[in-house]
Amino acid sequence: MTPNPTELALIDRWQHGFPLVERPFEVVGRFAALDQDETIGIFRKMRENDVISRVGAVVRPNTVGASTLAAMQVPAARLEQVAEIVSREPLVTHNYEREHALNLWFVIAGAGPELIASTIARIRHQTGLDVVDLPMLQAYHLGLGFSLGAAPPQRREVGSPADYRPDPRDKAILAAIEDGLPLIERPYRAVADRLDIRQSDVIDRLDHMKASGIVTRFGCVVRHEKLGYRSNAMAVWDVPGDRLDDVVESFARHPMVTLCYRRPRCLPLWPYNIFCMAHARSRWDALAVIDEINLEADTGLLRQAVLFSRRCFKQRGAVFSDKAGLN
Repeated sequence: MTPNPTELALIDRWQHGFPLVERPFEVVGRFAALDQDETIGIFRKMRENDVISRVGAVVRPNTVGASTLAAMQVPAARLEQVAEIVSREPLVTHNYEREHALNLWFVIAGAGPELIASTIARIRHQTGLDVVDLPMLQAYHLGLGFSLGAAPPQRREVGSPADYRPDPRDKAILAAIEDGLPLIERPYRAVADRLDIRQSDVIDRLDHMKASGIVTRFGCVVRHEKLGYRSNAMAVWDVPGDRLDDVVESFARHPMVTLCYRRPRCLPLWPYNIFCMAHARSRWDALAVIDEINLEADTGLLRQAVLFSRRCFKQRGAVFSDKAGLN
């Protein structure tokens, strides 16, 4: 389905900063001169039609949990079989075929590093293939959102996370909303009742995690391909250490970059250390964004590659609950 202008404006506006108040949909509805029930109805419709996967938190990797990006070099004749094995793993959140000798790329995210390691070990055992493990070394931008056209894109300010004061309730709260907030009048009260804590505790802890950068974004998680953004480009560079700070600051400010981070090289097959994600309506639009990134950061002569996705085998949010335990 194609959202109408009001629906598109709502999900665009509330990709970030979804209200942390008792009746959030009342606040959201005022933006479009809608009442609370009409607003909830729109969000339910957008979720049922898979335009949004959830309204919830995007969590900084390796803070209230653990994650890694992994890749495999899979013979073409076995790709679908291996992809199915990978996608069956409950901690695998994203699983894509990409244009590269390393042709299967997936994210593993869950409650702790031992579960990540066990997932990788099972995939190696079940497929008989090696897994290249590329854990996050440093994150520069983890927004996973960009303007959908209802508002013009703006170059963003890049800030550093503030101090995070851990609380044992945080992981439980994130687990309770890993599939999204309930789309009801008082969603935070429903989460609080499920956890047997106060509604104010849920709101305060989410607010603190957001302010401290543990939650990098709180709002609508959009299925971009449903809105015509079908070119998913993972651009990578081999950036020398003496240029790293200037380059990543420029990359992370670009409004069409949804992710920017540093991961280890794995020579000789993988010589790249800086990753950016860009989404566009066409391959040529994505390449134009990457050309612009290169121009602004003066990185056009650095060794680089663009890995477009060919197929998406799995896509969901990170898992913090016990349902992601060992198989």
